[in-house]
Amino acid sequence: MDARDAELKKELNATLQARRELGDEYESALVDSFLEKVDQRIDGAVERRVRRQLAEQQMTVARDSRAPKATDSWGERFGFGIVSLVLAVPLSAIGGGVGHLSGLVVAWLGIVGVNVVQAARVNPGLFGGHRRRQEPDDAWED
Repeated sequence: MDARDAELKKELNATLQARRELGDEYESALVDSFLEKVDQRIDGAVERRVRRQLAEQQMTVARDSRAPKATDSWGERFGFGIVSLVLAVPLSAIGGGVGHLSGLVVAWLGIVGVNVVQAARVNPGLFGGHRRRQEPDDAWED
């Protein structure tokens, strides 16, 4: 029993004692007074819970707004791959024409680098070994 429960119990005992001393004519006023105190206690508890839930929601919103949004849609990946291949043709021609084999290697290293960065952005932890492992289905376990 916490202090608030003990306080409420004291209030109830005091109300019952006052009713014994004052008689039936004050019963309604005493009950109303006690119920007012119970209502105040309930209102305080509800208010604390609402404030705590609002604070938790605000923290969740703040955390979500800081987290990067990974848009891992099939269309985005497909589009990025197509654009990468389309741009690879002129970049290969320019790199090979100007720098011969070394220019061609530099052009393709750039193309591969851009694709690796895109893959890491869309799939965080892909290259760091932090991918979530899928747990086996527990339906077959006894």
